[in-house]
Amino acid sequence: MPSPHALILAAGRGERLRPLTDRCPKPLLPVGGKPLIAWHLEALAAAGVRRVIINTAWLEDQFPAVLGDGARWGLSIHYSMEGRDHGGALETAGGIAKALPLLVQPGADSFWVVSGDVFLPRFPFAAADAARFAASNSLAHLWLVPNAAHHPDGDFGIDEARALAIDAAPRATWASVGLFRAAMFDGVAPDRPMKLRPLLDNALAAGRLGAQRWSGRWIDVGTAQRLGDAERAAAGVATGSDGAA
Repeated sequence: MPSPHALILAAGRGERLRPLTDRCPKPLLPVGGKPLIAWHLEALAAAGVRRVIINTAWLEDQFPAVLGDGARWGLSIHYSMEGRDHGGALETAGGIAKALPLLVQPGADSFWVVSGDVFLPRFPFAAADAARFAASNSLAHLWLVPNAAHHPDGDFGIDEARALAIDAAPRATWASVGLFRAAMFDGVAPDRPMKLRPLLDNALAAGRLGAQRWSGRWIDVGTAQRLGDAERAAAGVATGSDGAA
């Protein structure tokens, strides 16, 4: 099976990080001496992924200017420019639907999706996970983390079969990383904004949404305080003192 492609979601405005994001897209803000998004690019390349699509909208011309074609990481980076083509971001599901022609490849209709504004320094993007998902009947497989103070109620629980369940306890938060199948986006217009949650709920109701827990470092870099948290965590990764396996 060919290595799956990956989509990094990077189209958001980053309102809560203003004024930093008035001149720089959130995924390009520096963390540990490199753009936040570069942590994903390095991890994807190390996992054997070779083609990465980045969707953009806010200050989108900065992405190719900073990241180029991905050659420095051994990647081929392509850009799905929602600002240029549609005047603004298409939300998560709309952005994925627009990027599908770049993501789907012969013999492989599944792909990684990760948000460009989360810090996941040791997430493996494991080929074994991708192969297991491709052989399953699931439409998506999500990684969940413990609820942060800013999101105390979480998103989902996991039942005994490692499938997502709204009413399972304890609840956890989607880490904004997962594997998806193109069929999940059948009927989603590639030129209109649409949120992802309704599609996740539909897949959950059909019993086609899987999940597992991620116990490694995870920070949703949504505020200046959490950007500082990511910077301190990056220093710990560099010295091996972050406490993560």
